[in-house]
Amino acid sequence: MSLERLSEDELARSLILNLRLPRLLTAVLLGMSLSAAGAVFQMIFGNPLVEPGFLGVSQGASFGAAFSIIFLSNSAWMVQTSAALFALFGLGLSYFLARRIRLGGWVLRLVLSGIAIAALFSSGLGMLKYIADPLRQLPEITFWLLGGLWSITWKKFLFIFPAVTIGLLIIYRMRWRINILSLSDETAFSLSAAPGRERTLLLTASVLAVSAVIAVAGMVGWVGLIIPHIARRIFGADARTVLPASMLIGACFAVFCDDLGRVLYSGEIPLGILTSLLGAAIFMILMMRQSSLVQK
Repeated sequence: MSLERLSEDELARSLILNLRLPRLLTAVLLGMSLSAAGAVFQMIFGNPLVEPGFLGVSQGASFGAAFSIIFLSNSAWMVQTSAALFALFGLGLSYFLARRIRLGGWVLRLVLSGIAIAALFSSGLGMLKYIADPLRQLPEITFWLLGGLWSITWKKFLFIFPAVTIGLLIIYRMRWRINILSLSDETAFSLSAAPGRERTLLLTASVLAVSAVIAVAGMVGWVGLIIPHIARRIFGADARTVLPASMLIGACFAVFCDDLGRVLYSGEIPLGILTSLLGAAIFMILMMRQSSLVQK
């Protein structure tokens, strides 16, 4: 559509500026946040199979949204706020439990605590779904868990923009420190780093961005897991290039999946389904190619 026609057509202008544009920008923030957080988690923990839900963040957000729908209010603002608060609460519980565990190093303790907290929130979510009204509340919880951007407005975009911007700026500015923080505590300390404090700051910034986008988009999986793998395959393992690349590729991937969900079927396919489907397929291809290279 030409700019002249757009300026003359009030309906087209309203459709693009009030519906398409905030949804597009939210998809960009969603892909950037999940991908950047996934890259941070994978490098800091030295585990290529972790993603933003690793420390109970996604599970906490799911529990918070369901809790709001059942006990508080199903208004968009209340659901988003509850999801964000419980996501941060999940990180806090994981950190608190890791501080109390006496087994292994700090990374292992975070792994164990994250598994435990995620299981607790998942169990709590199952109980909430069991007691939810099957005609009103359960469908809303189910659609939220599927993930999607169909309800995005400028108000919701502006609601998450400050938190996402702050989180991504901290991650981007500290990207050159992640190479050091991925080493052992002793080595990182000898290189003038404060491992505990800097890792905590990076993890908090990642969770801040992820909890904000999850609050409005629901559960969108596999983006934070698969995109950092693709970025490392193309640009190498240096965090200074992997993090910006992950943000860019993640934004493109989220926008592509969102557009695909709107055109493949007469009714919109939930974004979380498409990201999981494409992400799992890409992951299997990458793993098979890696296996073939190892065999050769």
